[in-house]
Amino acid sequence: MNTWHKLSINEAASLLTTDVEQGLANNEAKKRLARYGQNKLRKGKPFSALVIFISQFKSLIIWVLMGAAAVSAALGETIDGIAIIAIVVLNAVIGFIQEYRAEKSAAALARLTAPHCRVMRGGHSVVIDATTVVPGDILLLEGGDLVAADARLIQISVLRINEAPLTGESQAVGKFTDGLPMETPLAERNNMVFLGTSVTGGTGRALVVATGMETELGHIAKLLEAAESGETPLQRQLEQAGRLLLMACFGIVTLIFGLGLLRGIAPFELFLSSVSLAVAAIPEGLPAVVTISLALGVQRMVQRHALVRHLASVETLGRAQVICTDKTGTLTMGEMTARKLITSTSLYRITGEGYGTEGAFFSGNEESLPSQSPELLALLRALAACNDAELTLVDNRLVVIGDPTEGALLVAATKGGISRGIFETEMPRLATLPFDSDRKRMTVIRSRESHSWAFVKGAPEVILSRCTLIRTNQGVRELTENDRSRMIQANALLAHDALRVLAVAERSLDGFSFEEGSVVSDTEIEQGLTLLGLVGLQDPPRSEVKEAVAKCKRAGIKTVMITGDHPDTARAIGLELGILGKGDEVLVGAELDRLDDEALKQHVAKVSVYARVTAEHKLRIVRAWKAQGAVVAMTGDGVNDAPAIKEASIGIAMGITGTEVTKEAADMIVTDDNFASIVAAVEEGRGIYDNIAKTLAYLLGSSTGELMVMLVAVLLGWPLPLLPLHLLWINLVTDGFAALALSTDPIDPDVLSRPPRHSQSALLNRNLLKLTLFTGLLAASVTLGVFAYELYIIGNSLDHARDAAFTALVITGLLRAFGARSEQRTLWQIGLFSNLRLFLVVAVSFALQLAIHHVPMLQTLFQIEPVSLHQCVTWIGVGFIPLIILELRKVIRHRSNRIRQ
Repeated sequence: MNTWHKLSINEAASLLTTDVEQGLANNEAKKRLARYGQNKLRKGKPFSALVIFISQFKSLIIWVLMGAAAVSAALGETIDGIAIIAIVVLNAVIGFIQEYRAEKSAAALARLTAPHCRVMRGGHSVVIDATTVVPGDILLLEGGDLVAADARLIQISVLRINEAPLTGESQAVGKFTDGLPMETPLAERNNMVFLGTSVTGGTGRALVVATGMETELGHIAKLLEAAESGETPLQRQLEQAGRLLLMACFGIVTLIFGLGLLRGIAPFELFLSSVSLAVAAIPEGLPAVVTISLALGVQRMVQRHALVRHLASVETLGRAQVICTDKTGTLTMGEMTARKLITSTSLYRITGEGYGTEGAFFSGNEESLPSQSPELLALLRALAACNDAELTLVDNRLVVIGDPTEGALLVAATKGGISRGIFETEMPRLATLPFDSDRKRMTVIRSRESHSWAFVKGAPEVILSRCTLIRTNQGVRELTENDRSRMIQANALLAHDALRVLAVAERSLDGFSFEEGSVVSDTEIEQGLTLLGLVGLQDPPRSEVKEAVAKCKRAGIKTVMITGDHPDTARAIGLELGILGKGDEVLVGAELDRLDDEALKQHVAKVSVYARVTAEHKLRIVRAWKAQGAVVAMTGDGVNDAPAIKEASIGIAMGITGTEVTKEAADMIVTDDNFASIVAAVEEGRGIYDNIAKTLAYLLGSSTGELMVMLVAVLLGWPLPLLPLHLLWINLVTDGFAALALSTDPIDPDVLSRPPRHSQSALLNRNLLKLTLFTGLLAASVTLGVFAYELYIIGNSLDHARDAAFTALVITGLLRAFGARSEQRTLWQIGLFSNLRLFLVVAVSFALQLAIHHVPMLQTLFQIEPVSLHQCVTWIGVGFIPLIILELRKVIRHRSNRIRQ
């Protein structure tokens, strides 16, 4: 039952038969523990190294290669069989190492639960293991505690809870005990506390209403179990490509074998050639190329603050059409920051982000020094004086101990040169009037040079009503109606910009007597105040995110912000970052509830910002986009993001603020919690896909050329131009090395200027197949031409003609690798040396080809003769023909496209 928020305290206690003062008796607690079970969440499935390794062999093309290795070994081609197995094992090892390392960082969901907590049992306060908390227990809460279960508040004193991991709310939430309407959304159930959240300040008592998997966190865990990640587009397309290649090769090889029999070729020779051709036609280098491309991309992404857990998900990110992103901590700093100050005469803008103490104060375009502005200095001094927070250094980062809003005020004061340590020494605290939701203000009384001063902050309308004076640079004067009207307008302007506004005031308390640490009444203290100014606070957008969002737009990627924050805050951030454009909508969780799944699917493309949403809402949004056929990336840090992250095409967790459950559900972890790093990862993903596609086209072009050479020779009744060992040498040594070098090609600088590929677009698409056939035809034409010239025109021996055809095909393939780097840009536009690895690989492969012509043992093995300088130059010249034609084709296509435009 999740309606506890609508019940009164007495109704809730009656339903759970609990004495709210005494708590449960020990024997009753034991009975309930037996009935409800332990207060813990089901853990995620532990990962297994063996399972990860075995998963590397799922691909159909891997099994085809293993079969080809077995056939090679059976025919006595042991070296070739070993070479193929080595490629398969290398592919598996690389994939295993990457995924195993990443999986080690994933942790169990149950880590979010508090290990111990304080409860009332039999009228006594006791500390117990959090797993033994049961419905009906009375939780005792104080600052710094992790909440051990879902509970209905029954008593509070200035209690504030950080609920960001559960709801996405960026500010600590003030709590009360009154009942709420049934339809109140989760983020606004302020008479409840929830498992996995933490107490930032104050104290409270709460009646436990749900434990373990029945809590809101447990509900998210159930959603997480139900969410399905599925195969990535790359995995699906490699499977499809494997099936197509297998069928095509089997058909063509069968045809060649049958025609060869009809032509009277010896069956054993024909069988050996056919099997060798089948092995050669299957691009066994492809799995290794894909894995190495992904692994190298992963290493580059680590340098750009992205840790990938599953290799195949890298390419998926490159396909992303929609990025659904959490706001707090991803688009914003995740740290409250004072952004604007308003005094009697000036508006100051404060630079710097989050809890970093570097920053300056600007009035207009001019920097203002607090030491030169008495009114600004007085305001900053009051921010530090009326404050319970502390700044401390943890892992070289400043963090706030206490309320995040007070921490932001303390940071602003520090930027103005006010040291909290010196301040506490020079102005010791005498008394405190704490903040609560009824008073909407807080006062701290301090001693300064034997005088007492009250420093007050709170809601602007409350503080203004208690002010009679205002401080200016010329001193203190009477607060006029014009001053009051100006401050009210300033408050409205700041609020319109989604800033949280506080008013700050002070008062001399000469004539009052205080003892250190005493608590005083506000009846006389908080009257006749001197207004110092207004402070506008916000969790600010990261400075680089706006450009990152603009990059997404240029790349055809829609950015959708999904947050638990207030709609006004979400709208303002969306507008500031460019996420919310003309015609885009803001949808609130309550409105989303009124849409069924079909209606949401039809409406989802119109919405760019969601506010006040729950974990279930986020899951529905991701599913609606996927139902539209979109590749969806989902980012987040809180527990409430985890189900949607798992369901998304690629899930992205935040590394710094992300909860362990979110990281466990994700495919990728952004180590600096920055949206711009996600866009950089998209760029890498697209570059990786480009490299895989160009490498596949290169490999298939080579295989097609070999098939055409053999098929045409059989059809014409010629002797076979290539021996089995020639085919395997070309495929494993020459093309294989060049293909690996192609897979490391630098990313095209214009990769984010193109629209994303559709999730259903095939890796073996029509354009790639046309290019493959054209390339294969060119390579086959050159090879057959050389073979016919040597054998039939000049009248050389069959071995010499085969040698010429073999070498011409090798050179053609190696030179063609330079042109294969881009389908649009020519070789002279790309630059011959921009991929130095490829240049070196081609040079080494040329050297190896020459070596087999001049090493006696290899000459015998390959049935070839030493090559002369004249032959070498001739064959290189012939090998350039396909490259030149392919480059001219690019030029013609480019000019045709310009004419059409």
